Amino acid sequence: MGVQHISNRSGRQSGKWSRRGILAALGAVPAGAALAGCSSSTDAAATTAGKGATASAKSATKKATISVTPVSGTRKADFTAPVEVTVADGTLASVTVAGNDGAALAGTFNDARTKWTSAKNPYSGTKYTVTAKARGAADETVATFTTKSPGETFIGYFTPEADSTSGVGMPVSINFTHAVKDRAAVQKAITVTAEPEVEIVGHWFSDTRLDFRPETYWAKGTKITLSLKLKDVEGSDGIYGVQSKDVTFHIGREQISTVDLSAKEMTVKRDGATYASYPVSGGNAQHTTWAGIMVISERFKQTRMESSTVGLGDEYDISDVPHAQRLTTSGTFVHGNYWASTSVFGSQNTSHGCVGLHDAKGASDSSVAGYKFYESSMIGDVVIVKNSGDKTVEASNGLNGWNLSWADWKAGSAV
Repeated sequence: MGVQHISNRSGRQSGKWSRRGILAALGAVPAGAALAGCSSSTDAAATTAGKGATASAKSATKKATISVTPVSGTRKADFTAPVEVTVADGTLASVTVAGNDGAALAGTFNDARTKWTSAKNPYSGTKYTVTAKARGAADETVATFTTKSPGETFIGYFTPEADSTSGVGMPVSINFTHAVKDRAAVQKAITVTAEPEVEIVGHWFSDTRLDFRPETYWAKGTKITLSLKLKDVEGSDGIYGVQSKDVTFHIGREQISTVDLSAKEMTVKRDGATYASYPVSGGNAQHTTWAGIMVISERFKQTRMESSTVGLGDEYDISDVPHAQRLTTSGTFVHGNYWASTSVFGSQNTSHGCVGLHDAKGASDSSVAGYKFYESSMIGDVVIVKNSGDKTVEASNGLNGWNLSWADWKAGSAV
């Protein structure tokens, strides 16, 4: 760019340019170029700041979205998985899950509080209401669902009866209406506790029977609690439990009777002291009486006994056997006997396998041994038979698990 020259012929005096002015002129840049260079850095920073502010504003205005599994409105929801509540674009402040049975499902949040999971699965056949709220949200999210009912179910029939009092030998015995494949799952859902406290272990005699007992007989006065939490426990494929209840039993005084069939005598001990002694007659040489520890499981003031029911054809049929108390499932009883001669008791073993005591027809004579022993006894009392000439009774034949050692008993547990 040249320096402006003013001719002297113009009649004007030529202007004087300073050195600073010339340098300024030489270094000048077109205005447009100068502005363009300046705006490229300043405008970029402004644009970036503007975009960040816009993104932050958008993020701040996003609404938290809560989702519930099972989906709200489901009418046949699965009951074999936990309830889940999740949130997007936020965190969870609170979650409650309440069933129409009055029970609530407890649960936990993950560390980020974006997910809540119930600690247990929901129960079958139950309507649930889920109430959840995100932090900072004005409103709660409410969802409802109903779980389906199981197709097939099972229950456990237990003995002794609730609120009953039994002898010190009484196990807690449970018989299931369906065969159990997952023994561990079922056993974990059942607990038996005692006051005073003692170790109690379950033993499976079959896929339909589970008994519980301590190592030795219960202490007299013990309170036993059976807790059945079988509802929705899958015992076998597609077959679920339905029970959820607690029941209590009590142990009374200690009575242990020992029958020595060599001496043909029964000695009854009550709380460790001899209470009574009776002459008896046991099984004959062809029909020996089981030996071992047996527990009274049923009691009848009078009952009918037929030989055909125990595989002995038509050898006997007595309609009014007095004071009968069952010792085995297979048919061994300790009972009164009015048809044999009085001289038999204490001198001969003449029965078809039962233990007999002298008694009177009609079961009302309080002076005879059969009456007295019956009146002194209760379900759960222990009767030990020795010197019978027969082998020890199977532990599963009645409530007779005491014939197993503690190690063998514990080996039958599934947990």
